Amino acid sequence: MKSSAPHTLLLVDDHPMMRRGIRQLIELESDLCVVGEANNGEEAIVLVAQLNPELVLLDNNMPQLNGVETLKRLREQHYDGKVLLFTVSDAEHDVRDAMRFGADGYLLKDMEPELLIMRLREALQGALVVSPALTTVLAQALRAPQSASSLDLTDRERQVLKMIAGGLSNKMIGNKLGITEGTVKVHVKNLLHKLGLRSRVEAAVWSMEHLH
Repeated sequence: MKSSAPHTLLLVDDHPMMRRGIRQLIELESDLCVVGEANNGEEAIVLVAQLNPELVLLDNNMPQLNGVETLKRLREQHYDGKVLLFTVSDAEHDVRDAMRFGADGYLLKDMEPELLIMRLREALQGALVVSPALTTVLAQALRAPQSASSLDLTDRERQVLKMIAGGLSNKMIGNKLGITEGTVKVHVKNLLHKLGLRSRVEAAVWSMEHLH
């Protein structure tokens, strides 16, 4: 059954006209609601803590704290809502870093307004959304050779990752390592963010390709 409460969004962009245009677009949709706007990354971090929106639409090219750095800070503070980068940059390193730090999508600002609304809804439903022009860039970024050590995985995270690849549940992993299921969930969440992966399945595949 569809919830009557609209999904809450925070807009982060250092251009007021861009924020106004997106807000006006979203306000036409009954299932979406803009609950706040931030002019920069620092403001965004404060507002996310106050408002806890379901989705943050985040510009990347901002002074002082760019979108990727803002995303990283939000994830470090355990914000588990959706975060979409909405930017003019199609640079591979930006896409790769965004995915690595736990972005739920990467969209280019030249997209059609109707398509933006569709992508917001898809992200809210759990999909990874990427502008069509970036699919090749994203594939290259995900295939880029990166060792587990370069991604700063802890020894415990490596243990958990190998057990995920072995098909063990969080409860089984906890029993084997002598830690609680809740602690295992934290490790899984952290390693998924570090690797820029979306699911345990992707983590298992990554583990088989990179950990021996």
